[in-house]
Amino acid sequence: MVFRLGVSGLKSLFEPKAVAVIGASREEEKPGHVIFKILLENKRKSLLKAEVYPVNPFADEILGEKCYPSVKDIPGDVDLGVIVVPARIVPKVVEECGEKGVKAVIVISAGFSEIGNVKLEEELVEKAKKYGVRVLGPNCIGVLCPHTGMDTIFLPVKKVLKDSREVVSTPRPKPGHVVLLSQSGAFGTAAIDYMAGEGIGLNAFVSYGNKADIDEADLLEYFGEDPNTRVILMYVESLERGRKVIEKAREITLKKPVVALKAGRTSAGSRAAASHTAALTGVDEIYNAAFRRAGIIRAYDLEELFDMAKALSMQPPSRGGRVVIVTDGGGAGVMATDECEIKGLSVPELKGETRERLEELRREGRIPKISSVQNPVDLTGSVTAEMYLEVLDVLLDSEQVDIILVLALHQVPGIEDPVDLARRAGALVREKGYPKPVLAVDTGWSEAAILSREAFDEALIPSYPTPERAARAARALYEYGKYLAERGVLKSYLESWRPAI
Repeated sequence: MVFRLGVSGLKSLFEPKAVAVIGASREEEKPGHVIFKILLENKRKSLLKAEVYPVNPFADEILGEKCYPSVKDIPGDVDLGVIVVPARIVPKVVEECGEKGVKAVIVISAGFSEIGNVKLEEELVEKAKKYGVRVLGPNCIGVLCPHTGMDTIFLPVKKVLKDSREVVSTPRPKPGHVVLLSQSGAFGTAAIDYMAGEGIGLNAFVSYGNKADIDEADLLEYFGEDPNTRVILMYVESLERGRKVIEKAREITLKKPVVALKAGRTSAGSRAAASHTAALTGVDEIYNAAFRRAGIIRAYDLEELFDMAKALSMQPPSRGGRVVIVTDGGGAGVMATDECEIKGLSVPELKGETRERLEELRREGRIPKISSVQNPVDLTGSVTAEMYLEVLDVLLDSEQVDIILVLALHQVPGIEDPVDLARRAGALVREKGYPKPVLAVDTGWSEAAILSREAFDEALIPSYPTPERAARAARALYEYGKYLAERGVLKSYLESWRPAI
């Protein structure tokens, strides 16, 4: 049933010159209205460079824009069609798109193989194949690309609460360097909201639903060559072209990291996945082995997926698994140590020149006399911002250290301005040329903690609210560095690595 045309036409999904919303509606609650309204507003704000046309044979105009009875009636070229019509007429609409010369279509409509309607999906594919039209979907929510303003995610940007009539926002993520590929639209919308809340920048989100045509292998190939993509995330329920996906991933992971969250790990989970995307999920152990072979890092929940994404998009992979923890709270240091060891990292006692330099700082009173300089380096509640920077400077130079976790808990009195500490730490890491990855922790949800973490993120030091989350993110940097080293490319990768702008 499936046809393949390489990645030709995929650019139209993210950077179209003209978009037709086929099934645009005057009814505000319908997806066809929401999609058209968002694209039109993005165009009016100059976020979207494409022309946007509504197509509906039963309307003369929508939101002040002339409406066309068919995509074929639109003057000029159209390279992308967004289809939001009943499933039974989708094949006819796809054929009209082909006759118009449309390069790609996003089929939002459901009602195909996911409910057993395989023949209708086959008909859709045959019509697209006849004209060489690329198909994303059906049964998907399409794409979101903040850099270009392309947005078919039919989630209103604002909602009005019934009781108070208060308008609340459901913002999109800011532009960034992370790509998220999701078989599930519902997971994708939740993930988009999560990214916006965590301040993680998005390059592109793609929901591909039933994968009648475009699948993970196509998207990996496309974003593998995209210079704006630093990390590729995948939410996977099934891999029909598993061998092809793994082959593509093996090529791409030599250039940029790929992280997968595989759902359907249990028999009940597999059954649930099959019920909404017609997914054949397969045996979890097979996926584990395939991911390892391809250099795909596996995450086990949504939080871990995005914690890894932050680390991999902001910091270089590590040369090894030796972690040094710097903290002003002994308990936090113990928690970080435990999680690092559990995740396969080591927290070795510092010795030699590094230990001597830290002991010299202690003797001279440049860090508290009661500090522990073994590892974790516990600077105690008497620490100041300057002391953190003195220790960070030593550890960045040390040959004994592969990864640094800075647990800069802002509650101690000596950290008068946690935002300033974060900025100065980022400046020091930049000055040193990013010799090894640095991650930060500031626990709490007070305004000071939030501002501290935001400042670390802005300084391109990924920050986390708990030591355990930072340790799990550090594991991704270690796994990716180990994979690159095993293939003999870590040195060249690090030489060409540059911080995200």
